[in-house]
Amino acid sequence: MDLSNLRPAKGSVQNNSKRVGRGEGSGKGGTATRGHKGAKSRSGYSRKIGFEGGQMPLQRRVPKFGFTNINRKDYQGINLDTLQGLVDNGRIKDTVDMQVLVENGLARKNELVKILGRGELKATLKISVHKFTASAKEAIEAAGGEVVTL
Repeated sequence: MDLSNLRPAKGSVQNNSKRVGRGEGSGKGGTATRGHKGAKSRSGYSRKIGFEGGQMPLQRRVPKFGFTNINRKDYQGINLDTLQGLVDNGRIKDTVDMQVLVENGLARKNELVKILGRGELKATLKISVHKFTASAKEAIEAAGGEVVTL
């Protein structure tokens, strides 16, 4: 067996060439295989996602659990190696603020940003964002840079 003689398993493909609902002479006229009455016989019928024929659907059988903190603050994390890459490409000079990050596609305008400590920073940068990890702060100051928390 190879690619030239592959075929579907016998009985798995059913090609019904009769066109449904094209008059009595076609053999599939009248109700057009939809049966008589009921929602499924009507045009525009669509079953709800997850509908199980009236049985209690799975998403309602499974209990709710967990907790969502309404005061949660999500920070967009940016690593030091990402900043160093932008310095190497000449896209960042000496100061990094929200406007620079938005221009380079690292954050959105209204996002909170946190600088993370992965990688190495060789450039001297003045970085002003919302938060820093301890390792990132240490690395920036070790490279001769300045840390400003907004």
